[in-house]
Amino acid sequence: MSRPVFLPSRQYRIVSILVEKKSIDINTLAQLIEGRPEDLMRDLAELEGRKLIRILKQAVKIPVLTSEAYFYLEKGMPEEQVYRVFDKCVNKPLNEFIRCIREHAGIPEEIVKIGLQYHLKSKCLVVLNGIVAKGEEEKCIELMKSAEEVKRNLELIRDKGEMPSDTELLRRRHLIELRDRTSITVLPMPELLDLYRNGLVREKEVLTIVKPTLTPTLDQYIIKEFDLSIEPPAIPLARKHPFMEFIDDLRDILTSMGFEEVKGPHVEAEFWNFDVLFQAQDHPAREIHDTFFLKTDLRAKIPAWLLERAGRIHEEGWRYKWSPERSLRLVLRSQTTAVSARAIYERGEGEYRVFTIDRNFRPENLDAKHSMEFHQLDGVIVGRDVNFKHLLYFFKELAAALGIKEVWFKPGYFPFTEPSVEGYIKHPRLGWVEVFPGGVFRPEVMNILGAPGVRAIAWGIGVDRLAMTVLGLNDIRLLFTRDLDVLENIKYNGLPFFKSRTTGREVRVVEYPY
Repeated sequence: MSRPVFLPSRQYRIVSILVEKKSIDINTLAQLIEGRPEDLMRDLAELEGRKLIRILKQAVKIPVLTSEAYFYLEKGMPEEQVYRVFDKCVNKPLNEFIRCIREHAGIPEEIVKIGLQYHLKSKCLVVLNGIVAKGEEEKCIELMKSAEEVKRNLELIRDKGEMPSDTELLRRRHLIELRDRTSITVLPMPELLDLYRNGLVREKEVLTIVKPTLTPTLDQYIIKEFDLSIEPPAIPLARKHPFMEFIDDLRDILTSMGFEEVKGPHVEAEFWNFDVLFQAQDHPAREIHDTFFLKTDLRAKIPAWLLERAGRIHEEGWRYKWSPERSLRLVLRSQTTAVSARAIYERGEGEYRVFTIDRNFRPENLDAKHSMEFHQLDGVIVGRDVNFKHLLYFFKELAAALGIKEVWFKPGYFPFTEPSVEGYIKHPRLGWVEVFPGGVFRPEVMNILGAPGVRAIAWGIGVDRLAMTVLGLNDIRLLFTRDLDVLENIKYNGLPFFKSRTTGREVRVVEYPY
């Protein structure tokens, strides 16, 4: 007859459940034990080492909700949001209908268009001679039932982590992503089943410290032994976020090129954000669709003589009546060029190189390529003999330091630089992406800033788009993710130290490819 097998309390409970269930996944087992799956791994390893159980591991796909899905669960599906207010907007031309829905529902135009597509597809709404009209009411009811079913499936994934029957629809609507997970299933060995049926699996308290006073009663305990053959659980090491690593390495590259880092405020005066850059006060970029204005009576403090000089140069150059009151209004900084302008104003007619890497803010709809908060690497090289060729060379050297092999330049236009350039790099999936805009500051800018005797080449590099290319990401939102599974799959081990072109890194410059 076999000898009894003594087990600690938790292992005994695990074995009892396995004998009853015959097969169970580790998550369900953890729920029954009222613990966490990771807390059971040591016990399962010991039971497998004693040949009482078998552990099966296999890769499976599990659904994970996207940010859009969480938004729709809170606010409603796009078709639902449109349906709530479309009675107020029907019988209008298409563009007016979209504008009406956007205003009444308080949702971005992009979501209005998505919801409208589903209404037109289901014939809940129809377009006749360019006018949006009601369709069949039964079709609207069916569409709303379909939206409810989508939300139920999303809630099933969110609350229980279960795979719904129709995942293809959710994937097509970009509501879920299928990610790889390791599924762990635990099965009892035949020997364990025999021992348990014969009453030979018994529970004992585990003793980890043996004291002399316990010697007479040691038979009542399981003496915990060291098993050096069992691998201890891996402890994840702390690591800085890849996007923060990328920004730190950009700083190292610029510093190695002889630049000094400067900083500026996020809340900025229109004067520094626009006026000193010779950007006319009626320029479209200074309106609410491109700039966040602060709702406050506070105003910036700018020396009167500096306001007078800026106003005179604006009125002479752009031929309009310049308003000093408008220049004192506060905005969320829309471009870090304001920091470069402050640096030139403070340092004057010298020879220097400064840069800043910081956040800017613009009213954008959040999608894979755009965000209302973004980073720029802004900088200037100031000197008497600085020219446009130095700017192009800087862009090529920076690209070389990042391992980027192709840069495409084409002429550009910016209100405060002339000549100007737009530099593009090739993202492996998104194609050519603009990241290197720059130019030579116009004389008017240098005059306002009090440095008419020198030139300045300036740039405002899109750090987020640059990072997407270097880190191999297709969605700008992933730069800020806290999902450990996503972070582990970002292939980035730190950028190389700056190397000039002469050390072997080649950059092929493609000018005007079409």
